[in-house]
Amino acid sequence: MVSSVASVLTARREAGSGALIGYLPVGFPSFTESVDAAVAIAENGVDIIELGLPYSDPVMDGPVIQKATQHALANGFKLRHGFDAVREITARVDVPVLVMTYWNPVVQYGVERFADDLVAAGGAGLITPDLIPDEGSDWLSASKRTGLDRVFLAAPSSSDARLRQAVDASRGFVYAVSTMGITGARSDVDQAAKVLVSRLREAGCENACVGLGISTAEQVREILAYADGAIVGSALVKALAEGGVDRVAAVARELAQGTSRAN
Repeated sequence: MVSSVASVLTARREAGSGALIGYLPVGFPSFTESVDAAVAIAENGVDIIELGLPYSDPVMDGPVIQKATQHALANGFKLRHGFDAVREITARVDVPVLVMTYWNPVVQYGVERFADDLVAAGGAGLITPDLIPDEGSDWLSASKRTGLDRVFLAAPSSSDARLRQAVDASRGFVYAVSTMGITGARSDVDQAAKVLVSRLREAGCENACVGLGISTAEQVREILAYADGAIVGSALVKALAEGGVDRVAAVARELAQGTSRAN
């Protein structure tokens, strides 16, 4: 099976540009608005959607995303709403949708059942920030069976052996964490990201996308000078919180101006 995510990254690379990946959580500020917002960013330059499932213990999320996901949970978010959102988004835009989820909800739901329901909804795969490959045998098996992408994280602190493990286990891309710590927009993107991507290339990584701390078109352009994709989360969630769907669409459009390496 061909990875739709890898296909997008390859197409963008062959076009002389890089991919913009945008994160938004399901259920914020409401279910309907979260779907409309995801569609809007896809229509305004985002190449791949990272759709977050709200979770009660979001250890890697910064304050902007934590506040949004807690709002969604307070409003009654259930795991099934994630599949509903994927189904509605993919019916409206032809953009791969990766679900970002902590691992415990998948285990509670049932790994095989989760994989089957995600495929049925039209999802492309999972980003699993708190799952490491050597503890993910059930997910490796389920994703291989269903053809879903599996995106593991790599950090500047990762050993060479851990990086090779992430490269070998991932399908779609490897998520390169640009800074140590939690997510959130920063004024400067850590130079460690460039070194990390270089190490991933040496480990055989074909597609490396950088996330954590990207909030401007200039930073997107900086990342795409050496990586295949730039992942933006907090800046989009903040825009949605402050100005609704129209504002998040405008911010996506601004960020997308950084995807052309020729600029």
